[in-house]
Amino acid sequence: MIILIGAGLSGLLTAYRLKKEGIPFKILEARARIGGRINTVVGSDNTPVEMGATWFTDQHQHLHALLNELGIGYFEQSMAGSVLFQNSPNSPAEAIQIPPQAPSYRISGGTSHLINTLYAALDKDDILLSQEVKEIHFHQTGVEVIAKESFEASKIVLALPPKLWAQKLSFSPTLPSKLMDTAVLTHTWMEDSIKVALSYKEPFWEKQKLSGMLFCNTGPVTEFYDHSNHERSTFALCGFVNSYFKRMTYEQRKASVIMQLQNAFGVEATSFLDYTECVWSEEKHTYESSEPELFPHQNNGNPIFKNTFYDDRMIISSAESAAQSPGYMDGAVYAGNVTAKKLIAAN
Repeated sequence: MIILIGAGLSGLLTAYRLKKEGIPFKILEARARIGGRINTVVGSDNTPVEMGATWFTDQHQHLHALLNELGIGYFEQSMAGSVLFQNSPNSPAEAIQIPPQAPSYRISGGTSHLINTLYAALDKDDILLSQEVKEIHFHQTGVEVIAKESFEASKIVLALPPKLWAQKLSFSPTLPSKLMDTAVLTHTWMEDSIKVALSYKEPFWEKQKLSGMLFCNTGPVTEFYDHSNHERSTFALCGFVNSYFKRMTYEQRKASVIMQLQNAFGVEATSFLDYTECVWSEEKHTYESSEPELFPHQNNGNPIFKNTFYDDRMIISSAESAAQSPGYMDGAVYAGNVTAKKLIAAN
C-alpha cells in the first residue's frame, strides 16, 4: 500500500497513474475538498471563477500533454482591447495600448475540471478527506502514518508543498537537517496571494473597447483580467489584490476593491452579481509563516527534492519540488508523472 499525502494536482495525477497499473494506494487530504491550490468557485449565475491556479502558457508542455491525454479543452485568455492603468486606486484610469503578448490559456470549464476528471477515474474509497497527517514513523516493516486514523504503508509520497511538511509533520527518525533546512526555506506558490473575482450579467468593458485588464501600482487590485468562460456565456473580472490588504476585514477589502473598480471602469463595475475572494494566507493547509520572508519561488525545484529517503520509502512530490516549471501547474504535472514512474518501476 502506498500512501499519498495531499490531493492536489500532483497527488491526484500520481494516483491516476497508479490506478491504471493496479497498484494499491490511499490519498490522505487535510482539506474537506480535493484540488489543493486549484479551486474553481461557481457563483449564483453558474459563472466559474478561479480562486487559485488559473493560467498556463505554451512553455508548459507537461500540462498541455495531460490535458490532451484526458480530452480536456483549453482556450486563450481574452486580451483584446485597451488596458487600464492606475497610479493609485483613487486616480483616474488611463487607457493604454500594450504590444501583443505571448498567449496564456485557461482550462475550459474551470481549472477544477482537470482535478475532477482525475478524481472521477479513481475509487472514492481511496481518497480520504479531512485527514490531516500529524506524524510519520518509519520502521523495519513499513511506514506508519498518523492522521485522524492510523495507516500502514510500504511507501509514502509527500504531495504537498515542502514548507508545509517541514513545519507541520513530525518524522521519526528525523529527516536529514539539510533537507529540512531547505524545505523550510522553500516558497509555496500562492501562499500570500489574494484572489478576487466579480461576475456580471454582461461584459460592460467590451462596450468601452476595453480588454478587462487593469493594472495598478498600489492596489488594492494590482492586476485584473477578463474572466468570462470559454463559451462567453458568463462574464467576470478576476485577478490579484495586494497582499497588504489581508490586514483589512472582508467588508473593508470588498468596499475598497469596488471603489477602485468604479474609479477605473465606471459605475457599471458596481453592478456585479457575485463578489468572491480567497485570502490564501488564511488557508492553514497552504500557508505557513516564514522568517525571514521568502522571495517568490525560493528553492522551488531544488535538486535535493529529487532524492528519495528512508531506503526509498519516502518520495517528495508537489509543484515546488519539480525539476521543471517548479511552482506552477506544469511543475505539479511533471512531479506527478516522475513520482508515478518511480513507484511503478519499484513495484
